[in-house]
Amino acid sequence: QVQLVESGGGLVQAGGSLRLSCAASGLTFSRYTMGWFRQAPGKERELVTAINWSGNSAYYADSVTGRFTISRDNAKNTVYLQMNSLKLEDTAVYYCTAEPYGDIYDFRNPAYWGQGTQVTVSS
Repeated sequence: QVQLVESGGGLVQAGGSLRLSCAASGLTFSRYTMGWFRQAPGKERELVTAINWSGNSAYYADSVTGRFTISRDNAKNTVYLQMNSLKLEDTAVYYCTAEPYGDIYDFRNPAYWGQGTQVTVSS
């Protein structure tokens, strides 16, 4: 059974930083493209970033480029999202997702989703 467990969310002031982690189990992690989606209240869910199975290629939404960094540690079955210079509009529930050998540029419907972790940015 595949499980994706997010951690690291919380409340942070605008301009601050947070690091999300996602621990994966029940899958061969190195064969999966990993991604982070987010959903803010009243808004559609959107892809924030995705990283390929080897970790040498990543996609970022325009809204987070230059501020967020995705990385992975295949030895630890964990993917990370470093979020810097956080803005009010980054407030959302962030979901860790996984798709076997997914295309980072067409990462719309990953097979597996975590429960989500809340990120709240305050002024």
